[in-house]
Order: sequence, then C-alpha cells, then structure tokens
Amino acid sequence: MIEINNIRKSFEGKEVLKGITTTFEAGKTNLVIGSSGHGKSVLMKCMVGLIVPDDGHVVYDNRDFTNLPYSEMRDVRREIGMLFQGTALFDSLTVEQNVEFSLKMFTKMTPAERKDRVDFCLSQVNLEGINSKFPAEISGGMKKRVGIARAIALDIKYLFCDEPNSGLDPLTSRVIDELIRDITEEFNITTVINTHDMKTVFDIGDNVIFIYEGSNEWQGKVKDIKSSGNKRLMNFIEASYLG
Repeated sequence: MIEINNIRKSFEGKEVLKGITTTFEAGKTNLVIGSSGHGKSVLMKCMVGLIVPDDGHVVYDNRDFTNLPYSEMRDVRREIGMLFQGTALFDSLTVEQNVEFSLKMFTKMTPAERKDRVDFCLSQVNLEGINSKFPAEISGGMKKRVGIARAIALDIKYLFCDEPNSGLDPLTSRVIDELIRDITEEFNITTVINTHDMKTVFDIGDNVIFIYEGSNEWQGKVKDIKSSGNKRLMNFIEASYLG
C-alpha cells in the first residue's frame, strides 16, 4: 500500500499540487486521471522521488519515503518498477540486455541467474524468444511489453505506469491493460497508472483519483464513477470519449 498525505508542490510561485491525500491499495490497479497540466505527472514524480514535494508525505507500507535516509530510500526504490510513456528502452541494447539492466546494477545474481530471470519476465508478457532483438526491430506494442518485463525484473512491490497506452492502437492497448492487471493481481503489486484512456479505467481499474487544478476533486471505486454526481468528473469523462 502507498499512502499520500497532504502532498504540495509549487513551481515558480504556482501551486501545482494543493494538498493531495489518498491511498493506493496493494493488488489493485489504482488510476490517476485528469486533464493535462492539472498535476498527475508531478504527483507521480513526487511519489517515486524524481521531485521533492514542498510539504506532505509519501508512505510505502509504513515507511515515510520523503524522510528516509538515502540508503533506506534506495532500498525502497529497488522495490519500484516504472513503465514510461515512451518505454525509454536503450536502443543500443538488445531486449535481453534492457530487461537485465537493473539486475546487473542492483543484484549480485550470476549471469545464469540473470538469464533465467530475464526469460521469466519475458514469459510473463508473452515475449519468449526475442531476447536478441533490438528495440528498432520490434513493434510499439512489443516495446511496451518489454518495458513491463524490465519494470518487474527486480521482483517489485510497486508499479508506476505513465500513460501506458500512449501511441498504441485500440487492440494493442487492451493487451497492455490486461497484462498490467494480471501482473498486479498475480504478484500483489501496488499499481498506480496515470491515464487519459477511460476505457482502461473502466476495463481494469479498481480505484480512481480524479485531479482537477492540483486538488483531489474525487476519489473512489471505479464502479461508483457514473453515480458520483461530480460534474467536473463527468465532464472530463465525456470530453475524453469525444477526444
């Protein structure tokens, strides 16, 4: 579980996050939705330590990440996997080397152990046998799946996905959604997804937080969205489908 308590962040005098408080549950897909520029990405960056919040706390399973000593913060980061919007694969490395990258950096596994772990992670995303290919030789959807394999290589507890369906066709988007959901449930991961894709929200979402102008406008179960009575939330959903 991840708890966010009164997170605030300003840039050049403009308050981007205005006291966000919420909880992200383990074994669930937790969605963060909202229009561009309203604070979703800043919140995620605060959660993974890429940005230091001005106030508030990010708590990973009773560990206050914002106030941990560097060595303990590093330990938490090893439990975090990140699926970037643009996949962020290393073009000069093979698929196997991309997935293996964090294992070489953060573990003392032997080459044979790393190979076994890479093969396992690729099997989890249905990409057996493409170890020697380079990113330029595979499709956009396959790159996303390699990104997921790399994200789970370290036996993570927390998975962050930033617009995982960006640039993908509808069919491939659904494949990525199902993979994220299945991995979340199978390994009891706390998954947090930033998305504009309302089909993703309704297909695989468990919990949702809707951010509007840096504030937590609405949060609850996905099944309760349509009966929320929140006009800003409903306007956002309508605009998302029209867009």
